[in-house]
Amino acid sequence: MFRREISLTIEKRLCEPRGFMQVVVGPRQTGKTTAIEQALKSVGLSSHVGRADDFAGDVRWIESHWQQARLLAAADQPAVLVLDEIQRIPNWPDTVKRLWDEDSWNEVNLLVVLSGSSSLLLRKGMNDSLTGRFELIESTHWLLSEMSDAFGYDYETFLRLGGYPGAARLKDDVSRWRKYLLDSIVETTISKDVLQMEEIRKPALMRALFLLGSQYSAQEISYRKLLGQLDDKGNTATIAHYLDLLANAGLLSGLRKYAPKSLGVRSSSPRLLVHDTALMVSTHGGDIESLCSEPASRGHLIESAVGAYLLARSVREGFEVYWWREGMREVDFVLKKGDQLRAVEVKSGRIKDTKGLGAFCDLYPQAVPLVVGGGNASVEDFLLGKVPLFR
Repeated sequence: MFRREISLTIEKRLCEPRGFMQVVVGPRQTGKTTAIEQALKSVGLSSHVGRADDFAGDVRWIESHWQQARLLAAADQPAVLVLDEIQRIPNWPDTVKRLWDEDSWNEVNLLVVLSGSSSLLLRKGMNDSLTGRFELIESTHWLLSEMSDAFGYDYETFLRLGGYPGAARLKDDVSRWRKYLLDSIVETTISKDVLQMEEIRKPALMRALFLLGSQYSAQEISYRKLLGQLDDKGNTATIAHYLDLLANAGLLSGLRKYAPKSLGVRSSSPRLLVHDTALMVSTHGGDIESLCSEPASRGHLIESAVGAYLLARSVREGFEVYWWREGMREVDFVLKKGDQLRAVEVKSGRIKDTKGLGAFCDLYPQAVPLVVGGGNASVEDFLLGKVPLFR
């Protein structure tokens, strides 16, 4: 059975002496539960699992599962407690902190794995109460190399269907695949994760923003134009905030322009980017074949695939992803890691100005240019991880 690197990481941590809680976060349907189950099976330790996905209760739920797991632990043989979607339990951080500290004081040999799809809520809780007590393990959308090894996807299939493992069995039934994406991933993520992160005054606007943004993926669009397209009387700050929430849920990001003197300042025109091409394809109202074959739309699809790949790798490797434009010159993606700067241009088949890369490197001489889809770096090889990003 195929195993992702994240599963091997969890297994390795569970083989170490008790030291930190392991917190597994990432978008829905990216294989977090499967990775944990594979790791548990491999280490062979006694374990107890509690799932709070559809649970409405209080911290007594945590206390009950924790106590059951404690009964499995022995001085010479640890046990494992897994609490899935724990962010759904009100006031969970303080309870977890208290129970973990009790076990530390009493030398209870209990290893703890927490997991959840709402990374924003999990991170907030951890930063508020669990400082110094956890390690973070992030699950990203699947890459082409992983979908190829696990399900036999080729480049064209990956462009169309993206990297959701649960949808792979539906790849030969496009209408069923699309309904699964929209119902089980998009709507569930928005209703259970995004809308529960905080009080959202306009949930219909949130949904409409995602649908519109998916169709504009790999394109620049101003916040004011978004408001106009959405026919809403809100303000640009609301749209920008909603985009941040969608990004934290692993659905849609608004990339900021690269400008060293104002990297912390939100620009008026983000470049929208889906986190997986399946989100772009499933929300497309027309024929999928036309989306994948018409030069302009296919170009945006390819650029979205490259951008989603970079977002996934940025989570794993700790670099930042921007875009850049000055006048009519633009660069598709700018990557920053420490003092290293990489300018990435994607030759996707659509007509566009190609002089931006040179202009950017003239302005920032330390930048290393990379053309994806030309020279020695095909788009397929790039998505397979065969092209290094940094030194």
